[in-house]
Amino acid sequence: MGEQSESTTRIEPWLREILRCPQCHSELVDAVGETGQELHCTNAECRLAYRIDEGVPVLLVDEARTLG
Repeated sequence: MGEQSESTTRIEPWLREILRCPQCHSELVDAVGETGQELHCTNAECRLAYRIDEGVPVLLVDEARTLG
């Protein structure tokens, strides 16, 4: 298995199915943000974006950014 760059790192499909926003428990979708890959909450009222560090989602509300 070859190394993947940060821009192509993927979260395993089985994990994507169970990940939810820790703030509102809504589904998260893949996106690209200011610093690279992110997961965006699908709840329009929550609007949080969580970064992905080396393929690991950082699902900490205190470290999430608010979408504009």
